[in-house]
Amino acid sequence: MDHSSKRLTVIHPISILYMKYYSINRQSPEVNFKEATIRGQAPDKGLYFPGYIPKLDAGFVKNFDQLSNEEIAFRVIQPYVGDTIPEEILLRIVSETVNFPIPLVRVNEWASSLELFHGNTLAFKDIGARFMSRCLGYFVKDQSKKVTVLVATSGDTGGAVADGFYGVDDIDVVILYPSGKVSMVQEKQLSTLGKNIHAVEVAGSFDDCQQMVKQAFMDQTLSQQLFLTSANSINVARWLPQQFFYFFAAKQWSGKHDPLVISVPSGNVGNICAGLLARQSGLSINHLIAACNANDVVPSFMKSGQYRPQKSVATISNAMDVGDPSNFVRILEMFNNKIDDLQQALSSYTISDEETKKAIREVYNDHGYLLDPHGAVGYLSLQKYLQQENLSQGIFLETAHPVKFYDVVEPLIGKSIDLPEPVARLMNLPKVAVQMPATFSSLKDYLMTLS
Repeated sequence: MDHSSKRLTVIHPISILYMKYYSINRQSPEVNFKEATIRGQAPDKGLYFPGYIPKLDAGFVKNFDQLSNEEIAFRVIQPYVGDTIPEEILLRIVSETVNFPIPLVRVNEWASSLELFHGNTLAFKDIGARFMSRCLGYFVKDQSKKVTVLVATSGDTGGAVADGFYGVDDIDVVILYPSGKVSMVQEKQLSTLGKNIHAVEVAGSFDDCQQMVKQAFMDQTLSQQLFLTSANSINVARWLPQQFFYFFAAKQWSGKHDPLVISVPSGNVGNICAGLLARQSGLSINHLIAACNANDVVPSFMKSGQYRPQKSVATISNAMDVGDPSNFVRILEMFNNKIDDLQQALSSYTISDEETKKAIREVYNDHGYLLDPHGAVGYLSLQKYLQQENLSQGIFLETAHPVKFYDVVEPLIGKSIDLPEPVARLMNLPKVAVQMPATFSSLKDYLMTLS
C-alpha cells in the first residue's frame, strides 16, 4: 500500500506551530525546537521539556501498523518539531534516520527482541544521532560561528554521534570517553574517523566525563569563545526520536490481545524516558521496565521514593554504567513527581554480571539467539516482571550487536562472532585520541585550542 500521499498530513495544525520547550528548572525563557536543539541545555542548566505532550490522533493509533516506518516516525515527531523545519525537509530527515531494518525477533515462547543494532554503528543510538545531526546541520547552516558538539559517552553514544556528524559542515564534535571502560569495538568507532570528530580519552569514569561536559556548558569563557551544544540524550533532538522504537515494536507485536510490556536496558534513562513519553501520548504500552545492572539508582528509587545518585561501578554492560542518570528528572517531570503514578507505568530491576553471563550462555544454547550484555539485562528483567505479574509474553530491546562486546560474549558461547562489515573496516584503522586527566581545566584548555 502506498501511504506517501498521507505523509505530510498535519495532525495538530495550530499546536504544531507553537510547540515550546521549558527548562525543568523554570528559570529560563521558553524556546522552540530549533533553539532547544542548538542550546542542548537551558541557560539555568535545566533540561528542556515539551510544553505539552501531544496526544496521538485516534485514527493514527488505530491504524499505524499499516503505515511505513517513515510515516510513523514523521507523524510522531512532527508536533515536537513544529514549524522549525519545513515538512518536506523533516520527512527527508526522518527517512534518512530510519532507513535500516528494526525487526522484532521471537526468542522463545515468552520473549521477543526488538533489534535496534542494524544501523551503521550497530547500536540503538544510531536513530537519535542521525536525527539530531541532520536537524542541527539544517539549523546551523546560516550560523556565523562554527558549532562545537560536546558529548560524554559510556560506550555506544560516542560511535553513533561520530558516525552521525562525520563530515557535517561547520560542526566540530568532541567526544569524551572513560579510558579502559569501553569495548575495543566501541573505541574504534569513536576514535578512528578523524576529520571533524575529536576523541578524548579521560582517565576516569563516565560520570567524570559527564561532569566535565556539564562544567563546560556552565563556563562563561567557553560560552563566549565557542558555540557549544550537546549530543547526549539530554538534547531534545537525541531524546525525542527514541519514541520511534516503541511504535515499531507495537507495530510488529503479535500478541495484540495481551498487555504490551517492554523491557529497556537503562543507563542514562533517555531511552526509557522516550518510551514513557510515547505511552503518555497514547501508544498502547501497558508497562515499561527499566532494566539496570549493578548501577541501581532507578530500582532503588522505585522502592524507596528517594533519589540517591552514586558513584558508577564498572560492569560487562558498560553502556549502562551510570550512577546519576541525567534524564531521570524528565521522567519525574512527566509524572509530576508523583511516584504512585510512575509506579503504574514503570518497574525496575537490578541484574548482576553473573546473571547476565548465565543468560547469554543459556539463551544461545537453548534457543540459538545471541544476546549482548545489555540485551541480556533487558531479557532477565522482562522475565522477572512477567513472572511477578503472571503474564505470558513481552518485548525487550536489544540495544547493541553482540560483536561490540565480543570479549565478554565469545568466551561464554565458545565461538567467534563474525564481524559485520561496518565494524570490520574499522578494526585496522589507528586510534587517534587525546589523553586527558579527569579535570575540567584540562578539557577547557583543549576546547580553547579548537576555537
